[in-house]
Amino acid sequence: MADRPLNGHRVLVLVTPYGVEQDELLVPLERLRADGADVTVAATSAEPVRTLVGDKDPGRTIEPDTTVDAVDPADHQLLLLPGGTLNADQLRLDATALALVKAFASSGRPIAAICHGPWALVEADVVRGRTLTSYPSLRTDIRNAGAASWVDESVVSDTTGDYPLVTSRTPGDLDDFLDAVNKALVGS
Repeated sequence: MADRPLNGHRVLVLVTPYGVEQDELLVPLERLRADGADVTVAATSAEPVRTLVGDKDPGRTIEPDTTVDAVDPADHQLLLLPGGTLNADQLRLDATALALVKAFASSGRPIAAICHGPWALVEADVVRGRTLTSYPSLRTDIRNAGAASWVDESVVSDTTGDYPLVTSRTPGDLDDFLDAVNKALVGS
């Protein structure tokens, strides 16, 4: 197989079994794999992951590769947190998922989150002093969590803290988001 830019790089995606925004999971999954990355989808349970479109319409269903309690964060170079309001709300309540977020942040490895995905970062208390973006309704949560600033941009790459942080707003920003994710991954 021809050399692809992400050959040898490993990405961990954290989700819950219901409510992840379809394009925020499947587009990164397909593009990262097409670029050669080994992507592992870890769910909070072994159930099939049922995606939604626009937080309401049924989307595609995929099988997770593993569960969050079976993942060794040291096996991955970048953590990706897709959105979907229901997914992100449940993910931030899962202690094991939050421990994985904290493990990535404390190890200095990059974290990428889109849309409502930054809720897990807020809950894990790893956004203090950082600049990031998200779905606009998270702006106050992010500021209250001690972020230096929330900005309304398609993608924000913040390398000022202990770990590289890439954030984005919505599925409409996926091209910019994935370009920044690739750069963060190759730089890791």
